[in-house]
Amino acid sequence: MSEVVLHHVKKRFGGSLAVKDMHMTIEKGELISFLGPSGCGKSTTLRMVAGFLEPDEGQILLGGQDVTHVSANKRDTALVFQNYALFPHMTIFDNVAFGLKMRKVPKDEIRTRVTEALEMVQLGTFMERYPRQLSGGQQQRVALARAIVVKPRLLLLDEPLSNLDAKLRIEMRNQIRELQQKLGLTAIFVTHDQEEALVLSDRIVVLEQGHIRQIGKPQEVFDTPRSHFVADFVGIRNFFDGRFDNNVFVTEKGVKITADCQGKAEWKKIGIRSNMVVVNPTNPDFYENKFIVKPQSIIYRGTVVEIAAVFPTGEKIEIEMPSEQYKLQTITQGEDVQIAWRAENVLPLE
Repeated sequence: MSEVVLHHVKKRFGGSLAVKDMHMTIEKGELISFLGPSGCGKSTTLRMVAGFLEPDEGQILLGGQDVTHVSANKRDTALVFQNYALFPHMTIFDNVAFGLKMRKVPKDEIRTRVTEALEMVQLGTFMERYPRQLSGGQQQRVALARAIVVKPRLLLLDEPLSNLDAKLRIEMRNQIRELQQKLGLTAIFVTHDQEEALVLSDRIVVLEQGHIRQIGKPQEVFDTPRSHFVADFVGIRNFFDGRFDNNVFVTEKGVKITADCQGKAEWKKIGIRSNMVVVNPTNPDFYENKFIVKPQSIIYRGTVVEIAAVFPTGEKIEIEMPSEQYKLQTITQGEDVQIAWRAENVLPLE
């Protein structure tokens, strides 16, 4: 039996349909990420699962039980909010203990479970402090401890890392994944950050305007996105419109790109990852696609260098190469260079 089932769920706000026919299942112990831009329906869906919103149509099942119209406090779920939502007048201990007190858990058990939860997030010595005395990362860990201390059937995380700096985001996402796996929790993680989704998830659900555009394992979504929208969201930056002629894609301006159409010859768009494009290849014969382009801009980004170049036809291509490789070459803005890529790195897109 699936742990969570969304059965043709829809949600309207006024005349607008925010979630359109959401239909999917989540297995026990699985961490699913809802990935998409603002307004795609990911947080609305999470709030319906949590019980803070009721769907206008469809069913939500949790552990085989229909909870569509069950209030949030009667669902065995715990939600970690984006803004932490800690009580400023309570100590860290009391913040974490709050859910257990509401469930009328005995005091001795509360002490034991709160201590264990805070130790798990490395805050065992902070029990008597107040939220204002903690950093943002520490507050987020308190919010996580408050969620896991009640041992929920389902853990819900609504963009919990968006207020943290880059280093803390990495630390916290690793800790969330470690705790989720250690405790065997089923979890839904809402994010607009594709890297977070790729690192954390067993499966990713990509959403656009209330629709599911693709569901799959991180590698599947990253390597074989089905549409322009999904490809763009997982970091592909080079798109060309045109048509397939057998295994050659002819762009609208006439650039001929060798590709495996993969039985999708009717599709009118392809994508190419910027890091799959090689500049001045040492073995050009290894690549089915070779072109002369003119760099228009070269941007240093630490470990990588981004090059924006243009074909003689005027079509643009973005290239991402390792900084160490760039240092070994002479690449000058405005001067022709050769670029190349394999046919297998061309992705047909709906």
